[in-house]
Amino acid sequence: MRPASVIDLFCGIGGLTHGFVKEGFNVVAGIDDDETCRYAYQKNNRAVFIKKDIEQVTSDEIIRLYPEGHLKILVGCAPCQPFSRYTLRKGEDEKWKLLRSFASLIKDVQAEIVSMENVPELESHQVYDEFKAVLEEEQYFVSSYMVYCPDYGVPQTRKRLVLFASKYNAITIIKPTHPPEKYRTVRDVIGHLEPIEAGQVSARDSLHRARKLSDLNLKRIKSTPPGGSWRDWDEDLVLDCHKAETGWTYPSVYGRMKWDEPAPTMTTHCGGLGNGRFGHPEQHRAISMREAALFQTFPKSYEFIELGVGVANKTLSRQIGNAVPVRLGVIIARSIKRHLEKHREN
Repeated sequence: MRPASVIDLFCGIGGLTHGFVKEGFNVVAGIDDDETCRYAYQKNNRAVFIKKDIEQVTSDEIIRLYPEGHLKILVGCAPCQPFSRYTLRKGEDEKWKLLRSFASLIKDVQAEIVSMENVPELESHQVYDEFKAVLEEEQYFVSSYMVYCPDYGVPQTRKRLVLFASKYNAITIIKPTHPPEKYRTVRDVIGHLEPIEAGQVSARDSLHRARKLSDLNLKRIKSTPPGGSWRDWDEDLVLDCHKAETGWTYPSVYGRMKWDEPAPTMTTHCGGLGNGRFGHPEQHRAISMREAALFQTFPKSYEFIELGVGVANKTLSRQIGNAVPVRLGVIIARSIKRHLEKHREN
C-alpha cells in the first residue's frame, strides 16, 4: 500500500496540519506568507514552514516536496475574510484570486486527494463554482459538506464549508461525533482555568493573558449579563454608533458568552471585547489567548510563543482566530484516511 504525504497551503500556525498529524499522516510542509506563524507551526508539527505567497508558489516546487512514490494530498484554507457576508456585499475582493491560484496549483500538481475548508458564504459565489469546475475538468470526484462544528466536538457555533476531491471516488465525511446533548460548552473548555483580570498575564501560563480594558469598557462589561450585549446597558454606556438605526445590526458586540453553550466563532479579533461575543461569562474581561486557543481545540501542549521572544496580543489573536480548529482538521483527516483505506491503490 503506497504511503501518503500532505502539504498544507495557507497553513498559518498549523491547526489543519495538526489534525492530520494527530491522525498519523506524514505532513511534509506548510506554506503561508505570514512569517510570524513559523515558530508555532514548526515547533508543534513534524513539517517545515515555507514562507511564500501562494501566487508565487509553482507546481514544480510543490511536487518536489512530496517523497517519491507517495500519494499526494493537498489541503488548504484560503483566507476566508474575503468571502464574509460583509465583503460579498461590497463585490469582488482582491484576495479572491488566491482561490483561483489554489485551483491552478491543483490542476498542475494532480494530487490524488484535495481538501479545502472555508466559510459557508463561499458556496454561493461564482469563484467557488469556478473552483469546482476546474476540479471536475481534471477528473476529480468532488463532494462538499456544510459542517456545524459542535456536531464534531468543536466548542464553537461555527459553520464551515468542507470540500473534498479525489481521483478515486467521492469522499464522504464521517458521521457527527457529538449529539446536541453532548455539545462541548464554554464551561467544559475553560471552566477549570485560573481567574485573571483584564490586562493580566497568568504567572503559570504566558498564553493565559487578557487585554487591558479602559475604565469605560470595564463599566460596560460589568453591566453585561451572561449571554447579553450592549443592548443591556444603561443609555450613558451605549456607543453613538449603536444608537443609530444601523447599530441594531450588531447585536453581539461587547457581548458575554454563556457558560453552558458552545462559544461563538473565533475570529482574528477574538481577544477584543468590542469585536463580538468574546466577553468571559463571569470575569470582567475579554477571553484570554489561552481560552481562544482551547476553543480552537489546540491542545494545551501546543506552543505558540518562543522562549524569550515577545508576541503581541494582536498577533496571537490573529494567528489563533485564523486557524482551522484542530478538531475539524482531525475530522477532515479521518474522513480522508477512511476513504484511502477503501480506494487507494496497493
